[in-house]
Amino acid sequence: MTAAPPPTGRAAVVCKVGAALPPHTVSNHDLTARLDTTDEWIRSRTGITQRHVAGADLSTTDLAVRAAAQALADGEPVTVEALVVATTTPDRCCPATAPAVATRLGLTGIPAYDIAAGCTGFIYALATAAGLIATGAVRTALVVGADRLATLPDPEDRTTVPLFGDGAGAVVLRRGSAGEAGALGPVVLGSDGTGADLIRAASPGALHLDGSDVFRHAVDRMSIASRQAATAMGWGLADVDRLAPHQANSRITSFVARQLGIPDDRRLSNIAETGNTGAASVPLLLADASADGRLKPGHRTLLTAFGAGLTWGAVALTWPGLSLTRLPEGAGHDR
Repeated sequence: MTAAPPPTGRAAVVCKVGAALPPHTVSNHDLTARLDTTDEWIRSRTGITQRHVAGADLSTTDLAVRAAAQALADGEPVTVEALVVATTTPDRCCPATAPAVATRLGLTGIPAYDIAAGCTGFIYALATAAGLIATGAVRTALVVGADRLATLPDPEDRTTVPLFGDGAGAVVLRRGSAGEAGALGPVVLGSDGTGADLIRAASPGALHLDGSDVFRHAVDRMSIASRQAATAMGWGLADVDRLAPHQANSRITSFVARQLGIPDDRRLSNIAETGNTGAASVPLLLADASADGRLKPGHRTLLTAFGAGLTWGAVALTWPGLSLTRLPEGAGHDR
């Protein structure tokens, strides 16, 4: 199907991307030494072979700063006028993470705030930052997804511990035109609080995850939101070159691609070596795939995510030409 012309008018345009992963990795074999599980069991159900885990000396703020700094270092200098940080694992309940990140980046004085929308947080943050640009409040915005989800499961829970890793990813948005590469299309967002107990954590070490219901909701919600985002751009699903889904679990993302009729070779993935990094997973995936050439300028790309809340979202864009040439430390992907 030939896509209709994209929306016209002012838009928020992706112009930079960056990522950061803790240097320390924990393999499936490391986990089998202390948990009643096997490498085969983990890989067959999640697609994960290792995850990056931050030590006590590496905070959510640290990860966010590293990812943001990498994004800002690539390409032409940009004056950042707003910062939005999406995270489920802030270093403190109060104050928010974003002002500290802004100050460490030398951006003191700009508006900076957090978004808490689970693993959908990055999509929500893109929407709010794009709104600031659309209203004329700012001309540029830095959007960061950063999480230390490895702290949330009970360390003895063999079903949830293997799922989660730590990391951060970032993009810079600038004011531009809807027809240009990198311009975000209309953002599709949703929530359903009746499912709030399906993914919950009262405190670190107390994560509850209802796997079967989460799987069903994640596949359905991401598939529906992706269709809506593609339609809003005037695309048919056959026009989509790359699907960039939240890296919850390889089975979930495979089912979403199947529901959408998108061939598996167009589904981007890096979960094998990162695990589920929450709000960081989509920007980490974009940075990884852009750096190694799986995501190329001109690719019509769908971003989608699902998380605690329940929350979900999707947005489409044509991937721009970016200067990122290096992988974040320790990054990897499954092919």
